[in-house]
Amino acid sequence: MAAKRFTKYLVSTVALGLSAAFVIKFAGPNILRQYISYGIGNCKNIPILCMQPQDYSFKPEINKEYLDTLIPQNFPKMSVSVPKGFTLVQELIKRVYYKKNHFNNHTNNRAVIYLLFQEPGAFIKLYPEVRKQGIRDNAEFLRRLTHANLDQLNNLTDAFFVIMKSVFTPDIGNQSTAKMIKFELGNIRGFINYSMAKPDNYFDCDVLDEKDNFFKVYIKDAGARLDLNNVFAIISTLKPIN
Repeated sequence: MAAKRFTKYLVSTVALGLSAAFVIKFAGPNILRQYISYGIGNCKNIPILCMQPQDYSFKPEINKEYLDTLIPQNFPKMSVSVPKGFTLVQELIKRVYYKKNHFNNHTNNRAVIYLLFQEPGAFIKLYPEVRKQGIRDNAEFLRRLTHANLDQLNNLTDAFFVIMKSVFTPDIGNQSTAKMIKFELGNIRGFINYSMAKPDNYFDCDVLDEKDNFFKVYIKDAGARLDLNNVFAIISTLKPIN
């Protein structure tokens, strides 16, 4: 069943891409932006489609006392330390990563941390056509994805990353209050989309280490127990397991 859903999504994405190619060839960027808006939404109803991180990187300092309260957990290919009271979920990208509603199916009203790990170059293997645009690793793919902006869409590559941005972003609550930041923390770096509006907080963390390993840490913080410093402490513990 999961394979069928993935195939259905893949076919739909290809069809949308082919249609977008036709639109931009014969109508230009303005019509392409309208076409994408009709297909997936616009910046009014999905604000993150036009959000970009600040130019500067946050360089947080980790609270060691809080870090010592976290519980180490090992999963296939990765480890992380997490606070008590959270349900942990780790699943493979091709099974559920593209299904935004899957996050809600797992979380309901519970506090949950969803984990994903991908090896260096994984996104280039999934989407080899992006090599033609000079994208060679997970880091550049993630940068293009995060900076995708529907209002600044001018070509097919821009369209691809806007579509992928809508697909790769899980539920982060009320997007009108959401923020997007870039960070550097020791040997890891990445981007966080977050919304902190009670009763729940949401943190969508895309993290890269110095070897181009990719980690996704999605947190639904039911009851708003965590702040951004707590989240930085959690992601500072991410490690690949060989």
